[in-house]
Amino acid sequence: MINRVVLVGRLTRDAELRVTTTGRKVCEFSIAVQKRIKPQDGSPDADFFRVVAWEKTAEFITNYVGKGRLVAIDGRLQSRKYTASDGTNREIIEIIADSVQPLDRAREDGASSGGELAGAAVGAAPEVDEYDPFADN
Repeated sequence: MINRVVLVGRLTRDAELRVTTTGRKVCEFSIAVQKRIKPQDGSPDADFFRVVAWEKTAEFITNYVGKGRLVAIDGRLQSRKYTASDGTNREIIEIIADSVQPLDRAREDGASSGGELAGAAVGAAPEVDEYDPFADN
């Protein structure tokens, strides 16, 4: 059996890290994935998917990826059932992310940053515009 999902989309909101009663870190967020063909009937031109990430992946997302950022997600589908507060039985399908890779750079003005390091230089790495791999040192 194969259960694999690969999606590229934008976060619809910042993810919030929480800790389960057993001490595991988890975050939930959703992404909007643009449809290949724009609907002519006025319906949304994107599909929205709920994503769950655990442990190190959850920490990475909450620290470095924020609302509006383009990400690639590799994971699997999972369905679960629960009883809502009004007593109705519900079922949802969500993506359990094994890997989340940012595909764009954080904006310099701090918007859509998702983390406190966005827009700031980390370590001694040169800026992307300044880096020339073929330059003589």
